[in-house]
Amino acid sequence: MSHFTCIKTKIKERPYLIKALNMLGQEVQENVLLENPDDHDHKQWQVDVAIHDEIGFKWNKETETYELVAELDAWDLDVPVNRFIEKLTQQYAKVTLIAASEEEGFTVAEEYTKIDNTIELVVNRWN
Repeated sequence: MSHFTCIKTKIKERPYLIKALNMLGQEVQENVLLENPDDHDHKQWQVDVAIHDEIGFKWNKETETYELVAELDAWDLDVPVNRFIEKLTQQYAKVTLIAASEEEGFTVAEEYTKIDNTIELVVNRWN
């Protein structure tokens, strides 16, 4: 039997989540009702951000984070779910860091992606 699964993340800011998803090439829809036709209980999930019919993110009030909601049996992205979360978390961190830097008057001067897929940002600020 197919069903939706919730996976915890540490993502807290919706605009940065959306921007990170866009950076990964995902088209985003907001405030969507996910429905799995194969679920015999016909359970539906209201999600704040969706990228596919069966993949989205909902706000968890208790943890104050977004959770990934997905029908794992129908996962159709080109990477496994764990790798997707890793890539999303990395892009989210990058977006968050750039936004915080810009608030302090810094601009990104250089960006490097290393062999191990870590990202190095060089920021500077003129006085």
